[in-house]
Amino acid sequence: MAEIIQRDGTWAFDGTTVRITPGLHRSVPLFRQTYGEVAVPLEAVAGVVFEPERKRGRLRIRLREGADPLLQATGGRLPDPADPYRLVVDVDRAGVAEYVAEEIRRALLLDQIPKEPTKAYLLPGPPVPVSVRSSDGTVSFDGTQVRIDWADTSDRVKRATGPRIIAVGDLVQVEWLPNSGYEDGFLRFVTRETVFSKLPPEKDPYALDLWGSARRDLLTALVATAITARLPHPSTRDGGQYAERRQPTAAVPPAADHHDVLLRRLRELGELHREGVLTDEEFAMTKAAVLRGF
Repeated sequence: MAEIIQRDGTWAFDGTTVRITPGLHRSVPLFRQTYGEVAVPLEAVAGVVFEPERKRGRLRIRLREGADPLLQATGGRLPDPADPYRLVVDVDRAGVAEYVAEEIRRALLLDQIPKEPTKAYLLPGPPVPVSVRSSDGTVSFDGTQVRIDWADTSDRVKRATGPRIIAVGDLVQVEWLPNSGYEDGFLRFVTRETVFSKLPPEKDPYALDLWGSARRDLLTALVATAITARLPHPSTRDGGQYAERRQPTAAVPPAADHHDVLLRRLRELGELHREGVLTDEEFAMTKAAVLRGF
């Protein structure tokens, strides 16, 4: 057993699995503490490296493309401190970190683990049900459907449509961008009907606009990951070829269906405008966004 215990967390390798447990110290980001322990099978590992620095170093594990729904959902956009595959190592434990890294590398060599992209997820993602309260509302996923309950501060267009419920079978993909604290992020649920939608996240009833606490909003990646783990693997798209560092490509509906969807959305907007839910300015802006999809 090769093991290193730090304030940032613990890595333990038994020859077949790298078990990563986040630390309990307040310096450990909320996302990592909530995501919890991660058991990484050796066949999911592409490489490992220890990066020494003057005061402390970093132990990093690199996974094979397509092995992890978390990396697929977040697209490498997780802030470094929130990355569960990164461990901050005190300078006096550098030797132990090097030993752990070398043991993992030796096992990869002995087991002849390929570095090519995988054809299925090798990690399960977070368990369900999962629910996160964000700045724009509460999003929940039970394994079969997504539910969004809008906050009092959500845009009037969203609140007027009521809670949004989306079956996982209707989803094409999930798009996620973190709230950096300087720029807003979003969690968007792309369905066959909304694949051409150009509405901004703050107006889109299929998207959460992430503008509040960056620490709290980062937890929406849990929902994005849980859903991604249950969608078709990227290797099943693009002719079976997994495109490195690409996000899943949305299926494009036939042109006639696309126009029907847009016309239906225009009618819905018109009804909201006539009922006084949307102001003239709000109606003009959202109508223009929909028309850009034609």
